[in-house]
Amino acid sequence: MTSARKYVVKNHFKGVPKQEDYELVEFVIPPLIDGEVLVKAEWISVDPYLRAYNSYQAVPYDQFSYQVGVVVQSRDSNYPVGTRVVAHKGWCDHYVFTPSTQPNTPKDRIYKLPDLQGLSPSLGVGAVGMPGATAYFGFLEICKPKAGETVVVTGAAGAVGSLVGQIAKIKGCRVIGFAGTDDKVKWLEEELGFDKAFNYKTVDVPAALKEAAPNGIDCYFDNVGGEISSQIISKMNVYGRVSVCGSISAYNEDLTKLPKATILQPSLVFNQIKVEGFLVWRWNDQSKAFAEIIPWIQSGKLKVKEHVTEGFDKLFDAFIGMLAGENYGKAVVKV
Repeated sequence: MTSARKYVVKNHFKGVPKQEDYELVEFVIPPLIDGEVLVKAEWISVDPYLRAYNSYQAVPYDQFSYQVGVVVQSRDSNYPVGTRVVAHKGWCDHYVFTPSTQPNTPKDRIYKLPDLQGLSPSLGVGAVGMPGATAYFGFLEICKPKAGETVVVTGAAGAVGSLVGQIAKIKGCRVIGFAGTDDKVKWLEEELGFDKAFNYKTVDVPAALKEAAPNGIDCYFDNVGGEISSQIISKMNVYGRVSVCGSISAYNEDLTKLPKATILQPSLVFNQIKVEGFLVWRWNDQSKAFAEIIPWIQSGKLKVKEHVTEGFDKLFDAFIGMLAGENYGKAVVKV
Protein backbone atom coordinates (compact mmCIF):
# COMPACT_ATOMS: atom_id res chain seq x y z
CA MET A 1 0.00 0.00 0.00
CA THR A 2 1.32 3.46 -0.92
CA SER A 3 -0.01 6.76 0.42
CA ALA A 4 -0.44 9.36 -2.32
CA ARG A 5 -1.69 12.90 -2.83
CA LYS A 6 -3.22 14.79 -5.73
CA TYR A 7 -4.76 18.19 -6.45
CA VAL A 8 -8.37 18.21 -7.60
CA VAL A 9 -9.87 21.26 -9.30
CA LYS A 10 -13.28 21.89 -7.74
CA ASN A 11 -14.40 25.02 -9.61
CA HIS A 12 -14.20 26.80 -12.91
CA PHE A 13 -11.80 29.65 -12.32
CA LYS A 14 -13.17 33.18 -12.13
CA GLY A 15 -10.31 35.50 -12.91
CA VAL A 16 -7.03 34.46 -11.33
CA PRO A 17 -7.26 30.92 -9.88
CA LYS A 18 -7.70 30.82 -6.11
CA GLN A 19 -6.53 28.38 -3.48
CA GLU A 20 -10.12 27.44 -2.68
CA ASP A 21 -10.58 26.29 -6.27
CA TYR A 22 -8.42 23.30 -5.36
CA GLU A 23 -8.66 20.43 -2.91
CA LEU A 24 -5.62 18.39 -1.86
CA VAL A 25 -6.82 14.78 -1.73
CA GLU A 26 -5.02 11.94 -0.01
CA PHE A 27 -5.59 8.40 -1.27
CA VAL A 28 -4.08 4.95 -1.05
CA ILE A 29 -2.62 2.98 -3.95
CA PRO A 30 -3.11 -0.78 -3.51
CA PRO A 31 -0.32 -3.32 -4.10
CA LEU A 32 0.66 -3.72 -7.74
CA ILE A 33 -0.59 -6.56 -9.89
CA ASP A 34 1.29 -8.10 -12.81
CA GLY A 35 2.03 -5.58 -15.57
CA GLU A 36 1.67 -2.48 -13.37
CA VAL A 37 4.28 0.16 -12.56
CA LEU A 38 4.34 2.60 -9.63
CA VAL A 39 5.87 6.00 -10.31
CA LYS A 40 6.92 8.71 -7.83
CA ALA A 41 6.90 12.28 -9.15
CA GLU A 42 10.19 14.19 -9.15
CA TRP A 43 9.44 17.27 -11.27
CA ILE A 44 5.99 18.72 -12.02
CA SER A 45 5.31 21.38 -14.63
CA VAL A 46 3.12 24.47 -14.32
CA ASP A 47 2.09 26.03 -17.64
CA PRO A 48 -0.35 28.61 -19.03
CA TYR A 49 -2.50 25.96 -20.71
CA LEU A 50 -3.59 24.71 -17.28
CA ARG A 51 -5.49 27.99 -16.94
CA ALA A 52 -6.67 28.12 -20.55
CA TYR A 53 -8.22 24.63 -20.52
CA ASN A 54 -10.04 25.02 -17.20
CA SER A 55 -13.27 26.38 -18.69
CA TYR A 56 -13.55 23.41 -21.04
CA GLN A 57 -13.33 20.75 -18.32
CA ALA A 58 -16.18 19.27 -16.32
CA VAL A 59 -15.49 19.85 -12.64
CA PRO A 60 -14.25 18.34 -10.47
CA TYR A 61 -11.18 17.01 -12.28
CA ASP A 62 -7.64 16.02 -11.38
CA GLN A 63 -5.27 18.86 -12.26
CA PHE A 64 -3.41 17.74 -15.37
CA SER A 65 0.11 18.75 -16.40
CA TYR A 66 3.34 17.06 -17.34
CA GLN A 67 5.69 15.51 -14.84
CA VAL A 68 8.92 13.54 -14.73
CA GLY A 69 8.82 10.63 -12.33
CA VAL A 70 10.92 7.66 -11.31
CA VAL A 71 9.74 4.05 -11.14
CA VAL A 72 9.80 2.93 -7.50
CA GLN A 73 8.00 -0.42 -7.87
CA SER A 74 7.51 -2.49 -11.00
CA ARG A 75 5.74 -5.62 -12.18
CA ASP A 76 6.83 -5.00 -15.79
CA SER A 77 10.38 -5.97 -16.79
CA ASN A 78 10.53 -3.22 -19.43
CA TYR A 79 10.24 -0.60 -16.68
CA PRO A 80 12.70 -1.59 -13.94
CA VAL A 81 13.00 0.38 -10.71
CA GLY A 82 14.92 3.61 -11.35
CA THR A 83 13.52 4.18 -14.86
CA ARG A 84 12.43 7.77 -15.42
CA VAL A 85 9.24 8.44 -17.35
CA VAL A 86 7.37 11.49 -18.63
CA ALA A 87 3.59 11.55 -18.23
CA HIS A 88 0.62 13.90 -18.41
CA LYS A 89 -0.41 12.75 -14.93
CA GLY A 90 -0.56 16.20 -13.40
CA TRP A 91 -0.33 17.33 -9.82
CA CYS A 92 0.01 14.00 -8.04
CA ASP A 93 2.99 12.61 -6.15
CA HIS A 94 2.42 8.93 -7.11
CA TYR A 95 0.53 7.11 -9.84
CA VAL A 96 0.23 3.65 -11.35
CA PHE A 97 0.18 2.79 -15.03
CA THR A 98 0.11 -0.34 -17.15
CA PRO A 99 2.51 -0.08 -20.11
CA SER A 100 0.75 -2.77 -22.11
CA THR A 101 -2.54 -0.84 -22.18
CA GLN A 102 -1.30 2.70 -22.72
CA PRO A 103 -3.43 5.21 -24.66
CA ASN A 104 -2.19 5.96 -28.16
CA THR A 105 -2.80 9.71 -28.07
CA PRO A 106 0.37 11.86 -27.93
CA LYS A 107 -0.88 13.91 -24.97
CA ASP A 108 -1.66 10.94 -22.74
CA ARG A 109 1.11 8.57 -23.76
CA ILE A 110 3.65 7.78 -21.01
CA TYR A 111 7.18 7.46 -22.35
CA LYS A 112 10.67 6.91 -21.03
CA LEU A 113 12.67 10.08 -20.46
CA PRO A 114 15.00 10.59 -23.43
CA ASP A 115 18.72 10.16 -22.88
CA LEU A 116 19.62 13.67 -21.71
CA GLN A 117 23.35 12.91 -21.70
CA GLY A 118 23.93 14.26 -18.23
CA LEU A 119 21.46 17.15 -18.33
CA SER A 120 18.91 17.60 -15.54
CA PRO A 121 15.87 15.27 -15.70
CA SER A 122 13.72 18.38 -15.13
CA LEU A 123 14.26 19.23 -18.81
CA GLY A 124 11.79 16.43 -19.56
CA VAL A 125 8.99 18.88 -18.74
CA GLY A 126 10.84 21.80 -20.32
CA ALA A 127 13.19 22.15 -23.26
CA VAL A 128 13.22 18.38 -23.90
CA GLY A 129 9.51 18.03 -23.27
CA MET A 130 6.24 19.63 -24.30
CA PRO A 131 7.50 23.27 -24.22
CA GLY A 132 10.56 22.38 -26.30
CA ALA A 133 8.47 20.54 -28.88
CA THR A 134 6.03 23.47 -28.91
CA ALA A 135 8.82 25.92 -29.67
CA TYR A 136 10.53 23.69 -32.22
CA PHE A 137 7.57 22.54 -34.29
CA GLY A 138 5.38 25.60 -33.76
CA PHE A 139 8.10 27.88 -35.04
CA LEU A 140 9.97 25.82 -37.62
CA GLU A 141 7.02 23.96 -39.15
CA ILE A 142 4.55 26.85 -39.25
CA CYS A 143 6.73 29.95 -39.71
CA LYS A 144 9.33 28.17 -41.89
CA PRO A 145 11.95 30.86 -41.20
CA LYS A 146 14.71 31.73 -43.63
CA ALA A 147 18.13 33.06 -42.67
CA GLY A 148 18.14 36.86 -42.60
CA GLU A 149 14.43 37.20 -41.83
CA THR A 150 13.08 39.22 -38.91
CA VAL A 151 11.23 37.31 -36.19
CA VAL A 152 9.16 38.76 -33.33
CA VAL A 153 8.32 36.73 -30.23
CA THR A 154 5.89 37.76 -27.48
CA GLY A 155 6.04 36.14 -24.07
CA ALA A 156 9.71 35.97 -24.99
CA ALA A 157 11.03 35.28 -21.48
CA GLY A 158 8.71 32.32 -20.88
CA ALA A 159 9.29 28.61 -21.28
CA VAL A 160 8.36 28.52 -24.97
CA GLY A 161 9.18 32.06 -26.09
CA SER A 162 12.73 31.98 -24.78
CA LEU A 163 13.37 28.82 -26.80
CA VAL A 164 11.70 30.15 -29.97
CA GLY A 165 13.91 33.24 -29.98
CA GLN A 166 17.07 31.19 -29.60
CA ILE A 167 16.04 28.69 -32.27
CA ALA A 168 15.41 31.64 -34.59
CA LYS A 169 18.95 32.88 -33.91
CA ILE A 170 20.35 29.40 -34.59
CA LYS A 171 18.55 29.52 -37.95
CA GLY A 172 20.17 32.86 -38.80
CA CYS A 173 17.26 35.22 -38.13
CA ARG A 174 17.13 38.65 -36.55
CA VAL A 175 15.06 38.33 -33.36
CA ILE A 176 12.98 40.87 -31.44
CA GLY A 177 11.33 39.90 -28.17
CA PHE A 178 8.69 41.41 -25.90
CA ALA A 179 8.61 40.66 -22.17
CA GLY A 180 7.08 42.19 -19.05
CA THR A 181 10.01 43.59 -17.02
CA ASP A 182 13.22 45.48 -17.68
CA ASP A 183 15.20 42.65 -16.07
CA LYS A 184 13.71 40.17 -18.51
CA VAL A 185 14.55 42.48 -21.40
CA LYS A 186 18.15 42.59 -20.20
CA TRP A 187 18.25 38.79 -19.87
CA LEU A 188 16.91 38.30 -23.39
CA GLU A 189 19.47 40.63 -24.93
CA GLU A 190 22.55 39.94 -22.83
CA GLU A 191 22.22 36.22 -22.13
CA LEU A 192 20.00 34.72 -24.80
CA GLY A 193 21.29 36.79 -27.71
CA PHE A 194 18.07 38.47 -28.87
CA ASP A 195 18.96 41.33 -31.20
CA LYS A 196 16.48 43.60 -29.44
CA ALA A 197 13.96 43.23 -26.63
CA PHE A 198 11.34 45.55 -25.16
CA ASN A 199 9.22 45.85 -22.04
CA TYR A 200 5.72 45.86 -23.52
CA LYS A 201 4.38 47.55 -20.39
CA THR A 202 6.46 50.71 -20.83
CA VAL A 203 7.24 50.99 -24.54
CA ASP A 204 5.27 52.37 -27.47
CA VAL A 205 5.04 49.12 -29.43
CA PRO A 206 4.55 50.56 -32.97
CA ALA A 207 7.41 53.01 -32.44
CA ALA A 208 9.64 50.28 -31.04
CA LEU A 209 8.94 48.05 -34.03
CA LYS A 210 9.62 50.89 -36.46
CA GLU A 211 13.03 51.34 -34.85
CA ALA A 212 13.94 47.66 -34.38
CA ALA A 213 12.43 46.30 -37.61
CA PRO A 214 12.65 49.10 -40.20
CA ASN A 215 12.30 46.57 -43.03
CA GLY A 216 9.23 44.91 -41.52
CA ILE A 217 8.57 41.57 -39.83
CA ASP A 218 8.58 38.20 -41.56
CA CYS A 219 7.61 35.81 -38.76
CA TYR A 220 5.65 36.33 -35.56
CA PHE A 221 5.37 33.74 -32.77
CA ASP A 222 2.35 34.79 -30.74
CA ASN A 223 2.10 33.67 -27.11
CA VAL A 224 -0.08 36.48 -25.79
CA GLY A 225 -2.79 37.71 -28.16
CA GLY A 226 -4.39 41.09 -27.46
CA GLU A 227 -3.69 44.50 -28.93
CA ILE A 228 0.07 43.96 -29.05
CA SER A 229 -0.49 41.14 -31.54
CA SER A 230 -2.58 43.39 -33.76
CA GLN A 231 0.19 46.00 -33.63
CA ILE A 232 2.86 43.48 -34.56
CA ILE A 233 0.83 41.93 -37.39
CA SER A 234 0.23 45.42 -38.85
CA LYS A 235 4.01 45.75 -39.34
CA MET A 236 4.46 42.42 -41.13
CA ASN A 237 5.79 42.00 -44.64
CA VAL A 238 4.04 40.46 -47.62
CA TYR A 239 3.79 36.68 -47.16
CA GLY A 240 4.50 36.99 -43.45
CA ARG A 241 3.79 33.97 -41.24
CA VAL A 242 2.18 33.98 -37.81
CA SER A 243 2.28 30.98 -35.47
CA VAL A 244 -0.37 31.34 -32.76
CA CYS A 245 0.64 29.39 -29.67
CA GLY A 246 -1.53 31.05 -27.03
CA SER A 247 -3.23 34.16 -25.68
CA ILE A 248 -2.06 34.45 -22.10
CA SER A 249 -3.08 38.11 -21.98
CA ALA A 250 -6.71 36.99 -21.75
CA TYR A 251 -6.55 33.66 -19.89
CA ASN A 252 -7.83 35.18 -16.65
CA GLU A 253 -10.61 37.14 -18.34
CA ASP A 254 -14.33 36.32 -18.28
CA LEU A 255 -15.05 34.28 -21.42
CA THR A 256 -18.22 36.32 -21.97
CA LYS A 257 -16.32 39.62 -21.82
CA LEU A 258 -13.07 39.00 -23.66
CA PRO A 259 -10.96 42.08 -24.44
CA LYS A 260 -11.18 43.52 -27.94
CA ALA A 261 -8.31 44.35 -30.27
CA THR A 262 -7.85 46.12 -33.59
CA ILE A 263 -9.10 43.99 -36.49
CA LEU A 264 -6.48 42.04 -38.45
CA GLN A 265 -8.19 41.51 -41.80
CA PRO A 266 -6.74 44.52 -43.66
CA SER A 267 -3.18 43.49 -42.81
CA LEU A 268 -3.85 39.82 -43.49
CA VAL A 269 -5.45 40.47 -46.87
CA PHE A 270 -3.25 43.19 -48.31
CA ASN A 271 0.00 41.60 -47.09
CA GLN A 272 -1.19 38.04 -47.76
CA ILE A 273 -0.19 36.92 -44.27
CA LYS A 274 -0.66 33.34 -43.14
CA VAL A 275 -1.94 32.87 -39.57
CA GLU A 276 -2.06 29.38 -38.09
CA GLY A 277 -2.90 28.20 -34.61
CA PHE A 278 -1.68 24.87 -33.34
CA LEU A 279 -1.59 22.34 -30.54
CA VAL A 280 1.74 20.60 -30.06
CA TRP A 281 0.07 17.18 -29.92
CA ARG A 282 -0.47 17.26 -33.68
CA TRP A 283 3.18 16.16 -34.00
CA ASN A 284 2.85 12.56 -32.91
CA ASP A 285 6.59 11.80 -32.97
CA GLN A 286 8.50 14.55 -31.17
CA SER A 287 11.86 12.76 -31.11
CA LYS A 288 13.05 14.83 -34.08
CA ALA A 289 12.83 17.99 -31.97
CA PHE A 290 14.63 16.48 -28.99
CA ALA A 291 17.39 15.05 -31.21
CA GLU A 292 18.32 18.62 -32.18
CA ILE A 293 17.51 20.40 -28.92
CA ILE A 294 19.76 18.24 -26.70
CA PRO A 295 22.95 18.92 -28.76
CA TRP A 296 22.04 22.62 -28.97
CA ILE A 297 21.91 22.77 -25.17
CA GLN A 298 25.14 20.83 -24.76
CA SER A 299 26.97 23.07 -27.23
CA GLY A 300 25.71 26.27 -25.58
CA LYS A 301 23.73 27.37 -28.63
CA LEU A 302 20.52 27.00 -26.64
CA LYS A 303 20.54 28.31 -23.08
CA VAL A 304 17.94 26.88 -20.73
CA LYS A 305 16.80 28.64 -17.59
CA GLU A 306 14.46 27.11 -15.03
CA HIS A 307 12.43 28.84 -12.34
CA VAL A 308 12.36 26.11 -9.69
CA THR A 309 9.92 26.02 -6.77
CA GLU A 310 10.51 23.33 -4.17
CA GLY A 311 7.77 21.31 -2.53
CA PHE A 312 4.61 19.50 -3.59
CA ASP A 313 2.66 21.83 -1.32
CA LYS A 314 3.93 24.83 -3.34
CA LEU A 315 2.40 23.77 -6.66
CA PHE A 316 -0.44 26.28 -6.48
CA ASP A 317 1.95 29.12 -5.58
CA ALA A 318 4.20 28.20 -8.50
CA PHE A 319 1.21 28.14 -10.85
CA ILE A 320 0.00 31.59 -9.79
CA GLY A 321 3.52 33.00 -9.96
CA MET A 322 3.91 31.70 -13.51
CA LEU A 323 0.59 33.26 -14.57
CA ALA A 324 1.79 36.55 -13.07
CA GLY A 325 5.00 36.37 -15.10
CA GLU A 326 7.39 35.81 -12.22
CA ASN A 327 9.34 33.11 -14.04
CA TYR A 328 12.36 33.42 -16.31
CA GLY A 329 12.22 30.44 -18.65
CA LYS A 330 10.46 27.25 -17.52
CA ALA A 331 8.49 27.21 -14.27
CA VAL A 332 8.82 23.80 -12.62
CA VAL A 333 8.22 22.33 -9.18
CA LYS A 334 10.71 19.97 -7.56
CA VAL A 335 8.68 17.48 -5.52
